[in-house]
Amino acid sequence: MAEWMSQVQSDSPEAHNDALQALSSLTKVSTHNRNLLAQTQDAIPHILALSQSPSTLTQTLSLSVLFNLSLNPNLKQSLVEANIIHHLNSIIFSPSSPQAGKLAAFLLCSLAMLVKNKAPFGVAGTVEVVIQALKSHSNSSAAHHLLSSLSELVQFHGNCTLAIRAGAVLALVQIMEGPARDLAGPSLAILGLMARFEEGIQAIRAVDGVVGLLVDGLTSGCMVSRESAAEILITLFAASEECLREAARKHEFSSVLADLSIRGSDKARQKAGVLMQIDTHGGQFGLLCSRRGSPCLRGSEMRSPSRQLQLAEQQKHQKLLQDSLPSWALLPSIFCFIVCRHLPLRHM
Repeated sequence: MAEWMSQVQSDSPEAHNDALQALSSLTKVSTHNRNLLAQTQDAIPHILALSQSPSTLTQTLSLSVLFNLSLNPNLKQSLVEANIIHHLNSIIFSPSSPQAGKLAAFLLCSLAMLVKNKAPFGVAGTVEVVIQALKSHSNSSAAHHLLSSLSELVQFHGNCTLAIRAGAVLALVQIMEGPARDLAGPSLAILGLMARFEEGIQAIRAVDGVVGLLVDGLTSGCMVSRESAAEILITLFAASEECLREAARKHEFSSVLADLSIRGSDKARQKAGVLMQIDTHGGQFGLLCSRRGSPCLRGSEMRSPSRQLQLAEQQKHQKLLQDSLPSWALLPSIFCFIVCRHLPLRHM
């Protein structure tokens, strides 16, 4: 390590690149080598300085070494304390090359995995920089890595607030509506993280057509994104009767939920079960038949969305509503659910 670091500290650009290439290879798979390099005197400051080189190759190799170092959990905080954040911001906002932009996003995501590092990124304006970069490169290959970085950052409440104020919700919705279908899943998963907070669900609710987009999300993308779509819908329905009416107007809503309750993951089936118990007819809330065929609720309980969701959550945790039931055991309630949605509700 000392030999290669002597070349890093030299005045020769060729020596810089040779040494950085060797260090990148040495630290790529070896945890021990990463620790050795980090313990070498002034190693991180010198490599960080070279990552600001006007040479695209030198910058890319330096970022590669720094990313490798960040893979060691014990080095994440020390890298952030080496004043790397503002440099990453500048690269993400205006990358010298696509590869440099990707590596910077990789490095940001890796460093943000440490809980202690999330707040410093928010203070340094990284959240706003990532969202601005997403708006500018929403259909590029860099968008994947930017979404991964944003996903880590918004797990901290303060960063989530910053992201919402910077227009993250609208940016993510636009990505979901765009031609890059492989980006819809990660975008939906991030919206699910934002929906955990009040300002997040209010911002999502304010977007025109978001309910229809979420219903579509129940059928496309990876299972994690479908889980996120279901979870957001549950929260939206508890907050707004109009959102529930909008979903109910989509003819495929019942069949989508029925399919998800059978074919989905454990979490997806649980969320679909809650959604299957919530419906609307003429602006009123009704609790559909449960998996055991219990009757629908009537009276004042139908007029309270919060009470409706509370009862649905309680039933979800009952033993008979657990996903230990085989899929065929759900067929009677699914049939009941679909039939109930298409029967007229007698006005109370």
